[in-house]
Amino acid sequence: MSIPNLLAVLRLILTPVAMYLILQSPDSRAYAVAATVVFVAAALTDFADGYLARRWRITTTLGAFLDTVADKVLVAGALLALVEIGTTSSWAAFIIIGREVSIMGLRSVAALDQSTVPPSIWGKSKAAIQFTAVSFAIIQFDFALGGWRLDQWLIAMAVVVTVLSAGDYFSRFRAVLTPRDRAS
Repeated sequence: MSIPNLLAVLRLILTPVAMYLILQSPDSRAYAVAATVVFVAAALTDFADGYLARRWRITTTLGAFLDTVADKVLVAGALLALVEIGTTSSWAAFIIIGREVSIMGLRSVAALDQSTVPPSIWGKSKAAIQFTAVSFAIIQFDFALGGWRLDQWLIAMAVVVTVLSAGDYFSRFRAVLTPRDRAS
């Protein structure tokens, strides 16, 4: 297995570790710091695996699949743990996770039609903002602006970019989703 694919697998392995540490974080600042370090390390593997795969010209279908799934599992797992401890609102997690499931469905439909759903700038921005927002939600800085903590603003921004990203994907691949006459 290539190094980029191993990095995606590492991201999957680090997800339950981050979740456990997040769930322990209300009782200990050390757990919050550890959870943040593990989550950020896992998030950085997302950027590293893509960079290395492109640089070494070893992009594969398996690698693209692992990368996509690992990203979604990491963010969804962390958000579910944050909702459980009361740090992040369930509606924000629902929107973000719902978008991820919807886009995976879109990719599946596209694959059945032998089409692809290539990443867009919206998708890449979404990932960076989600990783940043979740990191701040885990560590919980005591900095408020307009009645909201910094992490709440970042989660709200992640929700907005997530919705815009979903709209971009669905509009670009409307043809894949639209039934058309096929010869039998």
